Amino acid sequence: MRKTYILAALLTGAVLFGGMPAKAWVGCTCVKLGSPAVCTSGPGECTLKNGGACVLPCDYQQPKKANMHKKKSKEA
Repeated sequence: MRKTYILAALLTGAVLFGGMPAKAWVGCTCVKLGSPAVCTSGPGECTLKNGGACVLPCDYQQPKKANMHKKKSKEA
């Protein structure tokens, strides 16, 4: 009986803590009349900045930063 409890606890721990971490931030699909639907970071950004309505949850991914080009130095 004790072995069954230990085995159940180990299996439960493996299921709960063994998975991959969630990488996606849950955003919302922002809909505004006259424009296409856009996935935003949250309902606050949708209603305050865009003036739309948050309709459905979506998988929000932050935009990547642009790489700055380095200037080449001229040697004389």
